[in-house]
Amino acid sequence: MNGNGFGTGFEKTVGMDFPELTGDRTVVTCDITPELLQAYGIVHGGVYCSLVETAASVAGAIWYGDRGNVVGVANHTNFLRAIGSGTVTATATPIHRGRTQQLWLVTVTDDTGRDVARGEVRLTNLPAADGSSGTDDKGDKGSDAAESGEAADAGRSEGA
Repeated sequence: MNGNGFGTGFEKTVGMDFPELTGDRTVVTCDITPELLQAYGIVHGGVYCSLVETAASVAGAIWYGDRGNVVGVANHTNFLRAIGSGTVTATATPIHRGRTQQLWLVTVTDDTGRDVARGEVRLTNLPAADGSSGTDDKGDKGSDAAESGEAADAGRSEGA
C-alpha cells in the first residue's frame, strides 16, 4: 500500500501509484512491465481500461466524500497509440458532477506526453445509508440533466 491509502488490491497487482489525489483531478501512474503486455508486445487494452476506471472512480469518490459511495456504470476507453514499455500516466478531470451521477474524462499519456488512450467513465453516486442529503459542503445540490429528463428527451428520436 502506498501512503495515500490506495493500491492494496488490484491496483497493487497492476502496479498503480497515486501521485495526485483530489476531487478535481486525480493522477495514476503505472510502469509497464512484461506482464502487462499482450501477445504482440504492446500494452493490453485492459490495462488502459483499468487505469481509466481507477482514476475516475478514485477522483469521484474523493469528491463525493462522506455523502456515500460511487460505483462505475460505464467505461468507454479508446486506444490511440501502441506502446510496449515505459510509464503511463492517467489523469482524471470532471466533465459533470451531479446529485446522482458523475462523468469523468481520463487521458492516458506515455513518457513523452503523447496520448496513448482516452476514456470517459460514468459513476453513480450511492447516498450513505444514514440518509445524507446529497448536498455538497455549501449546501448546493448538483444538477443532472438526465435526472430531469432533458438528456433523455434530447437523445430520443421521433417515433422511439
